[in-house]
Amino acid sequence: MEKKNLFQALGFGTALAIGLFTAVNLNAGTDTEQSNKLEALAKLTKTIAIVEKYYVDDLNFTAIVDKTIAGLMTNLDAHSSFLDQKAFKDMQIQTSGEFGGLGITVGMKDGALTVISPIDDTPAYKAGIKAGDVILRIDGNSTIGITIDEAVNKMRGKPKTPITITIVRKGEKKPFDINMQRDIITVESVVAKHIKDEDILYLRVTTFDQHVIDKAKEFIKKYPNVKGIVLDLRNNPGGLLNQAVGLVNLFVDKGTIVTQKGRSKSEDEAYNANPSQMITKAPLAVLVNGGSASASEIVSGALQDLKRAVVVGENTFGKGSVQVVMPIDNEEALRLTVARYYLPSSRTIQAVGVKPDVLVYPGKVPTEDDNGFNIKESDLKQHLESELDKIEPQKGGKKDESDKNIITKKEIYDDIQLKTAIDIIKVKNIK
Repeated sequence: MEKKNLFQALGFGTALAIGLFTAVNLNAGTDTEQSNKLEALAKLTKTIAIVEKYYVDDLNFTAIVDKTIAGLMTNLDAHSSFLDQKAFKDMQIQTSGEFGGLGITVGMKDGALTVISPIDDTPAYKAGIKAGDVILRIDGNSTIGITIDEAVNKMRGKPKTPITITIVRKGEKKPFDINMQRDIITVESVVAKHIKDEDILYLRVTTFDQHVIDKAKEFIKKYPNVKGIVLDLRNNPGGLLNQAVGLVNLFVDKGTIVTQKGRSKSEDEAYNANPSQMITKAPLAVLVNGGSASASEIVSGALQDLKRAVVVGENTFGKGSVQVVMPIDNEEALRLTVARYYLPSSRTIQAVGVKPDVLVYPGKVPTEDDNGFNIKESDLKQHLESELDKIEPQKGGKKDESDKNIITKKEIYDDIQLKTAIDIIKVKNIK
């Protein structure tokens, strides 16, 4: 390396550092702190200048700066990132509520690209992708060292185009491939069904978009006298904070729902319940699992802390940090972690999650091993009912249990977490 060229590079770096120092904060801190900042910025800009001049491939200055910013954001935490022109545009498309992709929410956990949850009725959901799956490869390309934004960009694409995801799953001996086709992802954020035999409302919230409060309120008012409500937040990756707060407020009339604490106390904010927004006092059970993250953890944790609901299922994902998108210009932005969420009891959910009151792993409800020979009274009753239907069909020629707004007994017994939540509500109704 020629000394003259190196010194020229270092000189350029120092000059640029002085300019950056002025732009960053000219008057902040003591003389020593200012001197330390100047030295650090000089080191950064010298490095950029050396890479520009001597790196084996020809990189323009803008590309080097972009890589520097991306590296900085990635090393802050798993959720901060640099949104270049394409990533920023993709994010704007995603927030519009309809985009081409797989219907999968991912995050970094222990340095691995991990599925937070698949979205209901999407290619990922139909293909059997599960919360906790580690994505090892995307179309044969390793995800080691990849950022979340890079991974998302690789998984998105034109509808009906194929993609292969290589999965590492707990309990499986080796990685395996899942082949899918991308599709337009539209999300129905709130689904309601009636558990008719028990007169319980089942309320499923798949994601916290801008319609959650209104839709949940509509369904709750449609069934005003039910004996209880099961709020299903399993595989819900989160969303808008105001919708999470508002959903909790439908069930409580007082107390702090969540607190946001940042670097400065002036940035702290508490979200309190508004008494006029509560619309039901019905007994409540909340279902969660490892795919419940962010806003869904705020809802389940707040209802748990406020003694309003029994939380059933598995430990949640543990994402309790706040990200905001800060535009650099019209085409690029930073997604930056600026605060953490704290539940009413002042506990954090970051990297810890919400622990259920009743731990229940997924599966079917255990039944007696009758080897297929033991005929029960319920079997005879169901047979009799089916024979009567042949003689006198129900109005419209359709059974109540086939109604899409009704949860059948089979669905309940195929889901032990749901069955447990229903049983808890039944117990709470015993006077």
